[in-house]
Amino acid sequence: MLITRRLEFDAGHRIPDHRSQCRHLHGHRYALEITLAGDIISQAGDPANGMVMDFSQVKALAMQHLVDAWDHAFLVYRGDRPVVDFLASLPEHRTVVLNCVPTAENLVRTAFAILDPVYRDTYGNHLRLERLRLYETPNCWAEAVRP
Repeated sequence: MLITRRLEFDAGHRIPDHRSQCRHLHGHRYALEITLAGDIISQAGDPANGMVMDFSQVKALAMQHLVDAWDHAFLVYRGDRPVVDFLASLPEHRTVVLNCVPTAENLVRTAFAILDPVYRDTYGNHLRLERLRLYETPNCWAEAVRP
């Protein structure tokens, strides 16, 4: 069985080598779809009876391990020194320094690596993260899918 929970957050980034508008500092209203695979829990009296995982728990774990850190932050590539240094000069600025250029593809790959162990068999029902889809705009997204 597959279930999906969608979350949204705001973040800034730039693509330093891009030859168009994306080389400038800008932001997006990202949407993250978390798709989990697992068996339906069939245990009378269990609050998750009849579910793969309670959607509120899917959200709580994603918020704790990823979204709270990225929301209203600037996602910056470690090698983008001028921007890293500029952001470091801003008192209490929320900055997430990444080891990759913050394209949608790299962000969803990073998010998958962060969230994969979080959802692994949480309820003993063979639960696993199956797919993440990250919308950078309503019309553009990247997916990371379990091989």
